Amino acid sequence: MTVAYPVNITPLIQADEQDWRRLWGAYQRFYAVELTEAIHASTWSRLLDPAEPIHGAIARNDNGEAIGLVHHIRHATCWSSADSCYLQDLYVDEGSRGTGAGRALIAHVVDAAAEYGADYIHWLTHETNTRAMRLYDGVATRSGFVQYRIAIPG
Repeated sequence: MTVAYPVNITPLIQADEQDWRRLWGAYQRFYAVELTEAIHASTWSRLLDPAEPIHGAIARNDNGEAIGLVHHIRHATCWSSADSCYLQDLYVDEGSRGTGAGRALIAHVVDAAAEYGADYIHWLTHETNTRAMRLYDGVATRSGFVQYRIAIPG
């Protein structure tokens, strides 16, 4: 699904940490959540660890400014002998939405998943995130499933 967009998508590297933290924080504010510094540090470490199944990429505009991020997780599934890919987080800076950056970040995940032989990519979004759903409806098929959760006491 490699497609040319007016953004450059690259896997995360150590030098991206400051830009990643800015975008990661904005993404959390968008969803009105606040994660601890310990979670930020753990997530960043895992994103850079080649032994982890979690991966990330950053989108930069023509000026080299970081405008978006994506995180995806390779995982086994009981429904296929091939792995699957969970697109966990996708965020594009408010001022850069509508530029193709979100579509390019999704295309990056499609290419990565194809590279490791995944059967499909799946993700969730909040039902109120209608702007994102317009993009998603243009690149994917809704599964029809509803998510349920149980918090594990800890």
